This record gives sequence, C-alpha cells and structure tokens, in this order.
Amino acid sequence: MHAIFQYGSKQYKVKENQVIYIEKLNLEINEILIFDKIIMLIYNRNVRVGFPFINNSKIIAKVLKHGRFDKLVIVKFHRRKHYKKIQGHRQWYTKIKINNIIENG
Repeated sequence: MHAIFQYGSKQYKVKENQVIYIEKLNLEINEILIFDKIIMLIYNRNVRVGFPFINNSKIIAKVLKHGRFDKLVIVKFHRRKHYKKIQGHRQWYTKIKINNIIENG
C-alpha cells in the first residue's frame, strides 16, 4: 500500500517500512508521530483520493534520528570584476520510518 500525505508545505509518497527524510521536527528519538493529512491511498490497483484529505486515515511513523544534509555550496561570481563570493548551507532534517498506514482508523 502506498500513500501520499502532506506535512507542512510538502507532499511525500510513502509505503510501509520506508525510511524518509523530512524537515526538522522538535521531537525526541524513538517518539511516535502520526500524520492525518492523507491526500491519496493506493492499494492493489484501487485508488482513493481525498477532497482535500481522506477522513479516518492516518500514517504512523517513528523518529529515527536528527541530522544535517551535506553542504550545498553557493557561488556568486562576476566576470572581470575580481568579485567572487562563496557561501555554504546545510539543511536540518529528521529521519523517520513509516511503520503503518491505517486506512479507516
């Protein structure tokens, strides 16, 4: 079974026992997390779409760890002006594991 859910301003397509990275959450490691804004459920060629969300469905996940992605280097450069500016950015993330997708619960 696959599901598409919304968290914040982003949408994620997941299946059971999948590990995904989402924006940083202020939760402890091994804490249980419940997503209830489910947009679409896909199972055995059956598709259920919410308007905008599916009622009585939820995704149960577990927080595995917090961390930062690799550095993204931003370079600003002007030719013939002796101008070069280098900047780095590392985004925080939370790694979660999808434990269960509950259709009517």
